[in-house]
Amino acid sequence: MSLGGGYMLSSRDGTRIAAIGLGITTKTDGKSTRDAYSMFEYAIPPETSGPPPHVHTREDESFICLAGRLDVHLGGQDFVLEHGDYLFLPRDVVHTFRNSATEEARVISVVSPAGLERYYQALADLPPGPKDISVMQGVMADFGIELRLPPQAG
Repeated sequence: MSLGGGYMLSSRDGTRIAAIGLGITTKTDGKSTRDAYSMFEYAIPPETSGPPPHVHTREDESFICLAGRLDVHLGGQDFVLEHGDYLFLPRDVVHTFRNSATEEARVISVVSPAGLERYYQALADLPPGPKDISVMQGVMADFGIELRLPPQAG
């Protein structure tokens, strides 16, 4: 529905991007917000991990839990988000998340400034099948995202 230049989307409506094994729906992007922010609705299946530990060097994120629960590791601390909970994830801080529950978790993510939608689309455009970690790190680097895997036990 158009609202004099604005628009309204129902839950789960928007532009879907098939990347990182989650349901990612873009609610708004840089084109709509003059690059101020992007907003996504994530559907995280039960007992599913999100991305590996990583750092955004260009943008801050915020998570608001709509349904279920989400375990978030942020800067060495663990948080559990449940319905209505909000978590600010500043740039330059390592984070990852997981849905350890037996039901789907849904989260709204606001990312500022805009641009993460282009990263998700770049991932979605990769050939299907297992991903080469060096290719993934190259895509991440193109968007100012750094993979921060824990050191391997020797």
